[in-house]
Amino acid sequence: MPLPKVATLTLNVTDPAGLAAFYCDILGMTRTENASSLAVGYGGEGARLEFLPTSDAAPFQPDRSDRYWKIAITLPDLDCAYRQLSARGIGVTAPNQFRDIAYMSHLADPEGHTIELIQHTFDGNALTCPGDDALPLGGGARFGLITLRTDDLDADFRTCRDKLGMRYLSRQDVPDLGFCLYFFAFTEETPPVPVVDAVENREWLWQRPYTVLEFQHRNEGQIVHRSSDKRGAATVAIEIPDGQKTALR
Repeated sequence: MPLPKVATLTLNVTDPAGLAAFYCDILGMTRTENASSLAVGYGGEGARLEFLPTSDAAPFQPDRSDRYWKIAITLPDLDCAYRQLSARGIGVTAPNQFRDIAYMSHLADPEGHTIELIQHTFDGNALTCPGDDALPLGGGARFGLITLRTDDLDADFRTCRDKLGMRYLSRQDVPDLGFCLYFFAFTEETPPVPVVDAVENREWLWQRPYTVLEFQHRNEGQIVHRSSDKRGAATVAIEIPDGQKTALR
């Protein structure tokens, strides 16, 4: 029986067509469009990124209290992607091995939304596939993660694990920076090590073909849900096999 899936992340933006062009031309996604929406994605089991126009003219300013934080694109060869983006004049941070979590870098799209790039393997470990300079981001890119912030972890566990039936795959604690990361997905796969804190599971996690839902829980600070009509508001759509959808904000 087919599983539910993390299907769509919808963002309120001022220029849907311009953003779609960026994600397709620079990041290698493919555009899909119908009468009511414009979306991009990598296809396969991953989610789509949908842009809805808003009349909210206020400049978008990301804030650490926002419920929605970022997406992550997972890929085989981050150094190749970094060289490619830099050569095109895209502002992207130099790849960095962040603790025992991931080899990553960051950039922002033209409207200021954060994009994280995560290599399948840690810095210094064998690549899953060498990058190809002729392909966007070196090839093999997927819509790996949607990251939300939470100040009510129990409520998000009840929704994701208990109500929706998502599998709790990984916990990645960074106590000195005051946060912990929790990862959920619709999958029947079992991580290599049956302990959610296991570092050995992290490279495996960055190689999954489906989109994983990540929650960042901070030790302090209240999370704010932007009004649904405001720029920067975000909604995650979960698609049930019978075609129905449920929204997660």
